[in-house]
Amino acid sequence: MSSSIQVAGAPKGLRDLYYARFGFAVVWAVLMLLTASTLTPVSIALLVVYPLFDFAAAVVDFRSSGAARPRVPLCINMALSLLTAVGLAVVVSSGIAGVLRVWGAWAIAAGGVQLIVAILRRRLGGQWAMILSGGISTLAGASFIVQAGGANASLTNVVGYAALGGVFFLVSAIRLHRRVVDA
Repeated sequence: MSSSIQVAGAPKGLRDLYYARFGFAVVWAVLMLLTASTLTPVSIALLVVYPLFDFAAAVVDFRSSGAARPRVPLCINMALSLLTAVGLAVVVSSGIAGVLRVWGAWAIAAGGVQLIVAILRRRLGGQWAMILSGGISTLAGASFIVQAGGANASLTNVVGYAALGGVFFLVSAIRLHRRVVDA
C-alpha cells in the first residue's frame, strides 16, 4: 500500500476517532458533573478512566493513521496519558488539590503535544480546532494548578475542560467528514 493511499484514508479514520472522542467526552462530563463535588469511588474511577481513554485513543490513532501519523508526538501522548492515570490513582488520597495539580500538569503537557500533532497534520484538514484546543489546554492546565492552591479547589472546571475538548473534537470530525465526502 503506498503512502499516498494511507494519507488519503487517514482523514476518515481520524474523523471516526474524533467522533468517538467527542461522544466519550460528553458522557464522561455528564457523569463527572454528577460526582464532581467530592472524591468518591465513582469520581475517582472517572478521573482515572479519562487519561486511560486518551491513551487508548492515541493507540488507535497511531495504528490507523498510516503515513499521516506523527510517531514521536503520539508516543509521547501515550506515555503522558499512562503516567497521568497512575498519578491520579496515587494522588486521589491527598484530595482534590492534588488531583488538580496532576490534571493541570497533564493538560499543559498533552496540550503542547496536541498542538504539535495538529500542526503536523494541518494538510489533512480539520486541524484548526485541534490547534486551538491544544493551546487552550495548556492555559487550562495552568489554571488548574493555580486553582489547586486556592481554598475553593473544585473538579467542576475539569468537567468544563473535558466538555470543551469534546466540542473541539466534534468540530474537527465534522470538518474532516466534509473533506472525506468531497474527496
